[in-house]
Amino acid sequence: MRFLFSTRLLNNSLDLLRSPRAAAPIRSLSFDSKCLVFRSATNPMAVAAFSSAMAIPPNISVNHSEEALPGRLWIKFNREGLFSIYSPFAVSLAAGNLKIETFRHYISQDFHFLKAFAHAYELAAECADDDDDKLAISALRKSVMEELKMHDSFVQDWDLDINKEVSVNSATLRYTEFLLATASGKVEGLKAPGMLDTPFEKTKVAAYTLGAVTPCMKLYAFLGKEFGALLDPSDVNHPYKKWVDNYSSDAFQVSAKQTEDLLEKLSVSMTGEELDIIEKLYQQAMKLEVEFFHAQPLTQPTIVPLLKNHSKNDLVIFSDFDLTCTVVDSSAILAEIAIVTAPKDEQSQSGQQFHRMLSADLKNTWSLLSRQYTEHYEECIENILNKEKADKFDYEGLCKALEQHSEFEKNANNRVIESGVLKGLNLEDIKRAGERLILQDGCINVFQKILETENLNAKVHVLSYCWCGDLIRAAFSARGIDAVEVHANEFTFEESISTGQIERKVESPIDKAQQFKSILQNRKDHDKDKSLLTVYIGDSVGDMLCLLEADIGIVVGSSSSLRRVGTHFGVSFVPLLAGIVQKQKQHTQEVSSSTWKGLSGTLYTVSSWAEFHSFALGWE
Repeated sequence: MRFLFSTRLLNNSLDLLRSPRAAAPIRSLSFDSKCLVFRSATNPMAVAAFSSAMAIPPNISVNHSEEALPGRLWIKFNREGLFSIYSPFAVSLAAGNLKIETFRHYISQDFHFLKAFAHAYELAAECADDDDDKLAISALRKSVMEELKMHDSFVQDWDLDINKEVSVNSATLRYTEFLLATASGKVEGLKAPGMLDTPFEKTKVAAYTLGAVTPCMKLYAFLGKEFGALLDPSDVNHPYKKWVDNYSSDAFQVSAKQTEDLLEKLSVSMTGEELDIIEKLYQQAMKLEVEFFHAQPLTQPTIVPLLKNHSKNDLVIFSDFDLTCTVVDSSAILAEIAIVTAPKDEQSQSGQQFHRMLSADLKNTWSLLSRQYTEHYEECIENILNKEKADKFDYEGLCKALEQHSEFEKNANNRVIESGVLKGLNLEDIKRAGERLILQDGCINVFQKILETENLNAKVHVLSYCWCGDLIRAAFSARGIDAVEVHANEFTFEESISTGQIERKVESPIDKAQQFKSILQNRKDHDKDKSLLTVYIGDSVGDMLCLLEADIGIVVGSSSSLRRVGTHFGVSFVPLLAGIVQKQKQHTQEVSSSTWKGLSGTLYTVSSWAEFHSFALGWE
């Protein structure tokens, strides 16, 4: 069990428990070998480039940051960006094995996009009241015209006959109609286009048009830079290298950035209601862009989405709970319940079913246990790292080293039980805390989607060091998910009051690995004819063995101790997108379970549950 105790943490989380409803998940905690670290719960992937080469004049420059409107909107709707970059079309293009017929179709559709963009900018420039704004929008239109010229070079380089594919598909049409309607002033809350009387009313149309255009610029910037980072500069045979180079260039980055700056400038004096309209337009544009990428017709097998490709297999999804699914470690929550419900003085101790220490004493005891845990954890990790570093993946050596970690965790639990601090907790209080527990953004969506998808023979198991499985079950049940199978330790109760003892089931990395193997063996015994595909999602050293045993091990977050220990024993940590593109490069035949194999020594890292969702489930 990972102790995450501090006075500040306890006080903050006590407020959450006392509150009638949980606050928004604005913070999360991760534990490494040195300290507690607050980190942003929203950790979107780094964003990047794809638009056109013409820069907007510098006199409209705005101090752009995550606090500015475009930055906030990109963060809020970055999930859609992930759905685009993990689309079968985008992954195949990045890998370089996208069939030319699909690319030809894409170029023809993008041609219609760009013509609509040019017209939208023309209409927006007519509405802008400020001369600098008119000049900036005109520069954007000019950049689109330059991009159309670039398409001409694509046609020549790839020997495309764009005239053979002039029909507009439905996804392209939905975006272009939405964009041109916006630029014409057909926006909720505006007068009819012919009744816009004042310059200010017309300027709002320009701002709304930028709200509908900016997501496309930003999204293409994102795709370009991400793909550019994956492209081997020496690989001159990549068929779409010119495409990637164009949209990952500094010029395109600047253009996308200045489009955002112009949106910020045009919206700075708007009311809250008007900003809400821009947000709706931004979100709709992002949604239409995702649909556009997923509408590209592919005739080739692709790695993504994972579960669609493996629907014929038995799928077993495993996940850790604390700090993988949650924002706060469950040990801290149980500590809070103990402190809040403990007697405040000796007089109030009378009538208690079990003798409990006073609240102040209990708080001091938790603090002592926390310090001991932290000190011993650091010693344990350093002892593991003192072993000779492996020159290749050494699973057996890692297993042996983690026996120390297992012993450390069990000793820590012994101290907790012997202290008596878990005695006297009410089961109903524990369940209420579980219901209000703040979970990582996107976690529930993934589990719901997996369990509700028809014809998907999938099971979800949670393996956790949590002392009380009832807390976990309450967290999922309150969100309508009762099919998740929870494997954790359990409190012992007498008449719904905890005795202070723990039924120990999952205390260590070794225990987790044994549970993992046992579940899989039972599944194989039940259906011997079906192949299994296993995925494990975790965040800490305690998850290491399961992450490696699974066919696909997904690391959420950035635990330094996990990476240090893993690297020491030859484990490779690969960003998921890079791993997917590499798999796609190797992939020429039908996708099978052999594409992914456990004990390969490679773990895949993601920034969020949304990224895993995009890879595993794809666009809804």
